[in-house]
Amino acid sequence: MSTKNLTLIVVIVLILLLGGCGCSSYNGLINVDQSVKVSWGNVETNYQRRTDLYNSVIKVIEGSANFEKSTLKEVIAARAKATSVNVDINDSASLARYQQAQGQLQGSFSRLMAVAEAYPDLKTTDQFKNFQTDIGGTENRINVARRDFNAAVNAYNLKVKTFPNNIFAGIFGYHEKPYYKSDPGSENAPDIQFNIK
Repeated sequence: MSTKNLTLIVVIVLILLLGGCGCSSYNGLINVDQSVKVSWGNVETNYQRRTDLYNSVIKVIEGSANFEKSTLKEVIAARAKATSVNVDINDSASLARYQQAQGQLQGSFSRLMAVAEAYPDLKTTDQFKNFQTDIGGTENRINVARRDFNAAVNAYNLKVKTFPNNIFAGIFGYHEKPYYKSDPGSENAPDIQFNIK
């Protein structure tokens, strides 16, 4: 066998080997990327469920003729902002804006619920009672969905950053994705005052 033929065989084997590795890496990247997208879809679905619950109880509260309107308006404005944020799961700033809007909605809604305590007629309606039952389960679902999203992002980032996948990830345009982070200040213990005398 001549040197020319041997060189040709080595080149062909290398091309086949790199092609096979490239296909395998590409398919693996597609797989983990889709897992991240599905996980993010679950996060959005659970936030939508919360928004739907908020919407139903807001309608009940709006029907209460003498309810404090300024608190209700604050919730409605926060709801509009939270539902208008477009998220790019590849952009940490986009995720942060979404998270901030959801946090503002949750905070304003918590204030609304505190004000609602002063309205006994409102608290006795079936819709209000059902809301109070459903919202706890929904918040738990949101936490699970965010945790699952971060797990999917972790698997994706490991795939994108490890050798030799990192070479193919760069070639195919796959880059590290941001995690869903905890709300700012959540690392601090809440300041609870007990004024018992």
